[in-house]
Amino acid sequence: MTSGPHPTPEPPTPAAPGAVGLSGRVALVTGGGSGIGRACAAALAAAGAELHVVDIDAAAAKAVADTVGGHAHTTDLADADAVAALPTDVDILVNSAGLQHIAPLTAFPPARFALIQQVMVTAPFLLLRQSLPHMYARGWGRVVNISSVHGHRASAYKSAYVAAKHALEGLSKVTAVEGAPHGVTSNCVSPGYVRTPLVQGQIHDQAAAHRISDEAVVADVLLARSPTKRLIEPEEVAAAVLWLCGPHSGFVTGASLSMDGGWTAT
Repeated sequence: MTSGPHPTPEPPTPAAPGAVGLSGRVALVTGGGSGIGRACAAALAAAGAELHVVDIDAAAAKAVADTVGGHAHTTDLADADAVAALPTDVDILVNSAGLQHIAPLTAFPPARFALIQQVMVTAPFLLLRQSLPHMYARGWGRVVNISSVHGHRASAYKSAYVAAKHALEGLSKVTAVEGAPHGVTSNCVSPGYVRTPLVQGQIHDQAAAHRISDEAVVADVLLARSPTKRLIEPEEVAAAVLWLCGPHSGFVTGASLSMDGGWTAT
């Protein structure tokens, strides 16, 4: 038997949103203007949920909200007062907003580190604090936190992002423990590298820094530790989020669903 290069696997077609019925449910998705958040908003809306699309980019939030028939909110999640102004009567909360900064610890800007924690840890905490009472009162709720393989593994030069994702994993587990008596589940979805604007920016930056092609960055840098040699599509992550909000996942809580192409298995 001979071995040779394997073709890049094609992404699967996500399950039809119609398989999950969310009519009468209200969902709030942060970072909903692009990437994973946009895909989540589309999937939840297709399943019948009323959507609140939250993003710092006003045009992006409006575009997605118009597409899914939802409501746009232009919000800086680092501003606690702005977070407090968001709707609280939500049944589904998807914390997807995030940002990245790459630098060694000795040169990492403290202000940037703090900002990443504010957006990716403190804002989810505040949103939980103000939306859980509604979920508890209804006896049903779904919290899905978009974590990352970096919520389980570390990479150099990403101290703020890795710290934030580890914290989000812990926050999600506490939410699961406290929410269980009230019919509220809380889980993380932890993908590897997803084809999003955030990752595309990293690819271009690393290609320029290493003087190699974008394709070489994907194959030899980002996916070096992943047995599955392709980026994940946002719609694949959204399909997992949708399933966690559906009727067959009520006993799944406090979990972190890895979608990393086998990275953490190696």
